[in-house]
Amino acid sequence: MFEPSYLQSYREGQLAERVEEATKLLRECRLCPRQCAVDRLDNETGFCKTGRRARIASYNAHFGEEAPLVGRFGSGTIFFSFCNLRCSFCQNYEISHLGEGVELEPRDLAAQMVELQNRGCHNINLVTPTHAVPQILEALLVAVENGLRIPIVYNCGGYERVETLRLLRGIIDIYMPDFKFWDQKWADRYCRAPDYRQMAVSALKEMHAQVGDLRIDKNGIAERGLLVRHLVMPHGIAGTKEVMQFLSEEISPNTYVNVMDQYRPCGTAYQDEYINHRISSKEYTAALEWAKDAGLTRLDERHGFRLLFHI
Repeated sequence: MFEPSYLQSYREGQLAERVEEATKLLRECRLCPRQCAVDRLDNETGFCKTGRRARIASYNAHFGEEAPLVGRFGSGTIFFSFCNLRCSFCQNYEISHLGEGVELEPRDLAAQMVELQNRGCHNINLVTPTHAVPQILEALLVAVENGLRIPIVYNCGGYERVETLRLLRGIIDIYMPDFKFWDQKWADRYCRAPDYRQMAVSALKEMHAQVGDLRIDKNGIAERGLLVRHLVMPHGIAGTKEVMQFLSEEISPNTYVNVMDQYRPCGTAYQDEYINHRISSKEYTAALEWAKDAGLTRLDERHGFRLLFHI
């Protein structure tokens, strides 16, 4: 029977050690590539606008994720307020930019995790967790003591520091990063992160080294591994062809990839001539062909329906 990695880490005392190690990092925070160096233990805030406590926007069983996460009873999503990337076109702009949500103590976040499990969710899906790694580990320690036993999904924007990801080795079972941009120009323009590709490349390599290709059980539910999302954007600015080649050649041709077609102008995207409209069916078809030409064989099958009437 499958057992999440964090249970062994808990039994061996490693989870408690990681909590202590990660919490110390808040004193001069460099958890993410922004490296703001603020004292979050004293509630100073940097780019992510988050101090000592994590802020949670919502938690619920979610059925809009990839099929291996959703299954019959849903993915147990917990949305963290704010973000270390804050794309100008974010579809969750109110959460990532405006910070909708409430601050929680570790025991309260742990209670949400256990409740989602009790509802039958197949996993705990941490959405934009990068800036809250210490708080997540604190809560996970409490949740395990209260019976948590389903996989943890690290659902992030791909803008990660390898040093922080190493704190999660043996704890996270499923990594689900975006790979948003290949070219520095667009990552800087829309995320103020000119080093995005560099950080995402290193992060995905570390994630894959930890968990390998996505493994799915006989019921179609993901147990462990890497699942990559890539949002196709207007005018090819996401660098889809190059991203697909990287995944196939430098991660694995068996990488499970969701080539997403649902881009729409959100946030301040309507102000930018390059991204103030949806993609066309032609652009999306080309993206799928690039993925296949790169040798990727595990593409998420839920695609294209929103584009039937958008040429």
